[in-house]
Amino acid sequence: MTEPRAFIYSSRFSQFSYGLEHPFKGLRYRLAFELIEEYGLLSNPATRLIECPLADEEDLLSFHRPDYLAALKEFSGDATPRANFFYSLGDADNPIFPGVYEWSRLVCGGTLEAARQVVDQGCRVAFNMAGGWHHAHAARASGFSYLNDAVVAINALVRRGLRVAYVDIDAHHGDGVQEAFYSDPRVLTISLHETGDDFFPHTGYPDEMGRSEGLGFAVNVPFQRHADDRLFMLAFERIVAPLLSAYAPDVLVTQMGVDALRADPLARLELTTASIEFAARFFLNSGLPWIALGGGGYNKFNVARGWALLWGIIQGVELPEGLPDHFMETLAALGFTHRRLRDQPHRAQDDDFCRARRALERSFAVLEKNLFPLHGMG
Repeated sequence: MTEPRAFIYSSRFSQFSYGLEHPFKGLRYRLAFELIEEYGLLSNPATRLIECPLADEEDLLSFHRPDYLAALKEFSGDATPRANFFYSLGDADNPIFPGVYEWSRLVCGGTLEAARQVVDQGCRVAFNMAGGWHHAHAARASGFSYLNDAVVAINALVRRGLRVAYVDIDAHHGDGVQEAFYSDPRVLTISLHETGDDFFPHTGYPDEMGRSEGLGFAVNVPFQRHADDRLFMLAFERIVAPLLSAYAPDVLVTQMGVDALRADPLARLELTTASIEFAARFFLNSGLPWIALGGGGYNKFNVARGWALLWGIIQGVELPEGLPDHFMETLAALGFTHRRLRDQPHRAQDDDFCRARRALERSFAVLEKNLFPLHGMG
């Protein structure tokens, strides 16, 4: 490995709290960092460990409305419980807590720094595990997301004349990112996610393909519940790979949420860590300058394992099956008894798999008939 890799991190990631009852826990970042560090994945001379900066408000205004930022900033400095439902601030999903604006600027700053490392500083890949807040809208919080770091960073890339492909493997549809670029052919958005039929954010269907000049540049591959690794990898083969090849972007941005893994409490897909490794190798082998972001994941152990495997592949290191002894001690203190880094191979029940396969084939048919020709693909 000769080209440097950048790992964007801050101990501040785990210092903000959405509340004791909220499913998002900042502890997941510390666990992932500790596991990565214990595997020695930050000691390579080509690795740049970079303290995460705060984003400037000027960068945030490339997407977010000033009135929304003003409200978020005001609420952030006051511990008094209150809400503004016009901006979806203060509800169960998007609570107000001390420092929420600083937290949001921090994750945006990390993604902007990852983009800078890839575009300006010669890094082959940069990873901001605290990024990936793909549900935030221009003037509305949504799905635990207050500021949309991916959109802010992609806007900075587009202003420089770069064409960007954004691929999202989170269990939830990347609706905020799709919305931001729905009319823009300079950004191809591809989201692979659990179907919105009865699952947040209830969007992300194959017929959502963009509008006006952006028609054909929004791509959605929904999975029925219980879809497993076989269907995830098939979607890459049938949709992701040919579209990335046809679009030929200058930069690749990916959202690497791990809530599609089995045992995540908020999703119903049945992927294993094999899918995370598969996607990571695919993105690395694309040869594209790559900005990798974190995302969802509400089983803390899955998050630590998934992102350690991701960073291991980025580093070109084949990690062992066993977890480091000290990390297992940390897990035991949290009530986990796991000893393996990777999941055992898993297949969904035959009837569940067949239903999910039939639904996926219907989505493929819509995309191959209506979207592929817009990219010159027969």
